[in-house]
Amino acid sequence: MQTKLKKLLVISFLLFTTFICGTSAEAARVYLDITSADLRKLPIAVPAFTDKTNPTALTQQGKEMADLLSKALVFHGFISIIPPESYNNDRATDWQSIGADFSISGSYESNLKEVVLELRFIDAQNNRMVLGKRYRTTWQNHTSPIKKFCDEIILQLTGERGISNTKITYVTDTTGHKEVHMVDVISKQIRQVTRHKSITASPRFSPDGTKLIYTSYHRGNPNLYLTDLSQSKKTKAISWYSGLNVAPAWSPDAKTLITTLSKDGNPDLYLMTPNGKILKRLTNNEGANISSSWAPDGKRFAFVSDRSGSPQIYIMNMKSKRVRRLTYEGNENTTPSWSPKGDLIAYTGRDNGNHHLFTIRPDGGSPSKLTKYWGNYESPSWSPDGKQIVFSRTRNQKKQLCTIFLEGKGVIPLFSLKGNQGYPQWSPRLAY
Repeated sequence: MQTKLKKLLVISFLLFTTFICGTSAEAARVYLDITSADLRKLPIAVPAFTDKTNPTALTQQGKEMADLLSKALVFHGFISIIPPESYNNDRATDWQSIGADFSISGSYESNLKEVVLELRFIDAQNNRMVLGKRYRTTWQNHTSPIKKFCDEIILQLTGERGISNTKITYVTDTTGHKEVHMVDVISKQIRQVTRHKSITASPRFSPDGTKLIYTSYHRGNPNLYLTDLSQSKKTKAISWYSGLNVAPAWSPDAKTLITTLSKDGNPDLYLMTPNGKILKRLTNNEGANISSSWAPDGKRFAFVSDRSGSPQIYIMNMKSKRVRRLTYEGNENTTPSWSPKGDLIAYTGRDNGNHHLFTIRPDGGSPSKLTKYWGNYESPSWSPDGKQIVFSRTRNQKKQLCTIFLEGKGVIPLFSLKGNQGYPQWSPRLAY
C-alpha cells in the first residue's frame, strides 16, 4: 500500500510541476486529490504584509493581515504555513532554501478612509507570479479581500474556489438560554442571532446564505421563524400550527421548504413556501418523519422515519413520491446531510452505545465510519466544497463544535466556549 501511495505521489508531483510551468489547472487538481491533506501538505511562506510608505518596518497591521491569510489557507486542509519567525519575516528569503513551494507577497497603503492591498502568489521554484490581485476597500472591510485572495489561490491549485467566506450557525446555551449564534470560520467572530430567552433549535441557512429559518419555543409552542441576517426585515413566524413545527430544510432553489408538522396528530413531512403556505403533505402516518435533507439537484430528499420500528434514513423521489430505505446497519440512524456534490449522505448512527458519524452513497451500499474515538458525534453538516463536515461532539457532558475532513483523519475543535453548542449548519459560499 505504501509503495502504491509513493508512486502516486511521484506522479502527482510531476503533474503539479507541469501545471506550475504553465499548462492547465487540471494537473494541480490531480495532485491535491491524491494527497488529500494526508500524504503531503503544501508548504507556503506568508511573511507580514508591508506598508508601502515604510516598507522596511514590521507593523502589527501587516502581521495580522498575513496571519489571517495564513489561517484561511490552512483551514482548507492541504496547506501548511512556514512560521514567519523562522525567517524573521524577511521577504528577501530564498524560499526554496527553507522548503517553501510557494510564497505570498503582500503590501498595503492606507489613509483614514480606505486601504489598498496588493497581493501576489509566487511559485518559489521559478520565482514567478502565479496570481496577482489589487483590492481597494475600507479598513472596516479589509478582511474580505484577504479571504477572497485565499479562495482565488485555492481555485488556482484545485480548480474549485475556496470556502474562506463561509459561516456556521449553531445553538448554544452560553447566555443561559438556547439561542442561535453564527461564527465566521476564519476570523472566529461570533454573532448572536436570536434573543428569545427560550429554546431554539435547527437553524438552517437559505441557499444564498442571507436568511435563517429555525424553531423557537418562546411563544410556548415550537414554531418556525424566518430571520433576515442583514437585519433589514423583522423576524417573522411562518408556521405556528398546534404541535410541532420543526426541522426545516430549504430546497436548493429556495422556493420551498420541507418541515415536520404534527398538526394532524402524526409527525409528518410537509412541503411549504418560505412564507409558510402548505403546498402538499409528503408523508402520511407511516411512523414519525423528520430531519429532511435535499439532494443538490432538488429531485430527491433524505429523511428519518421510524416506520420500520427504529429510526432509519429513507429517500423520497419528489416526482413519484416513492420512498426507499437507505440504512440497514444499526438500530438508530438519524440527521442525514446530503453532500453538496451529491455523492454521499452523512448521518449520525449509534454504534456500540455511542453516536458516531457515517457516510453512505445515496444508492445504498455499506456505510463508512468517520469518527472512531470516545465521545458522541452528532448533527453533521457539509462544507460547501464537500470536503469537510461540521458536527457537535460531546465529551464529559460538554458539547463542542468540531470539523473533520472527509477522509476522517482527525477531529478539529472549532473553538472553546463556555456552555454547549449543537445543531450546526455550514453556510453556502457567501458574497464578499
